Amino acid sequence: MKEKLILGLIEPVTIIGNKEIIIKARIDTGATSSSMDHNLAEELGFGPAVSSKIVKSASGVKKRPIVKVKLILKNLEIEEEFTLADREHMTYPILIGQNILKKGHFLIDPNK
Repeated sequence: MKEKLILGLIEPVTIIGNKEIIIKARIDTGATSSSMDHNLAEELGFGPAVSSKIVKSASGVKKRPIVKVKLILKNLEIEEEFTLADREHMTYPILIGQNILKKGHFLIDPNK
């Protein structure tokens, strides 16, 4: 069995778009999809949307565009779909959800 990478609730990730940035992301085991602030996605040149999805969140039910994003988390390069949302009022512009966490590489330690 391959050793799992341990994540805390907040982790730095490198987002690879038209430039690379390192940003803190919220790890959320309760979120089905990963999400990114739409302004950050635009700044990094992500798009056009590959599809859209109906998402239920604390702010209600909305149809969100989906883009493919390449990122590095714990030295592991991942390309995955992210929904775009207005996360400007949130502490973290990136949320890593189950679509990435279920890939089998990670364990979550809330005390980390």
